Amino acid sequence: MGFERLVFVSGQGGVDPATGLIAPDTEAQTEQVLKNVRAILEAAGSSLQHVLRCGVFLIDMSEFQRMNGVYSRMFGSHRPARTTVGVAALPGEKLRVEIDAIAYVP
Repeated sequence: MGFERLVFVSGQGGVDPATGLIAPDTEAQTEQVLKNVRAILEAAGSSLQHVLRCGVFLIDMSEFQRMNGVYSRMFGSHRPARTTVGVAALPGEKLRVEIDAIAYVP
């Protein structure tokens, strides 16, 4: 969804759109989630480097460090504002993490 120069990316799960398979663990799911977000942003003329804010939803907050390691690697030195919350369930069997994002188009 776009509004002027903003792009709002709905929550993405760790599903590979080419195969329909869910990544096996939190690290792999976080990487796939951010690849999915990146693809959506690039299609809209933006990128991960233009993300202003993310919402991260974790099934198990004890997996925060594993998620955060991948998140940090994928964003590099760019540090968008972020909220991370623990949730009871996500809309998909075996999903461990979901991320939404707001970015701008430069």
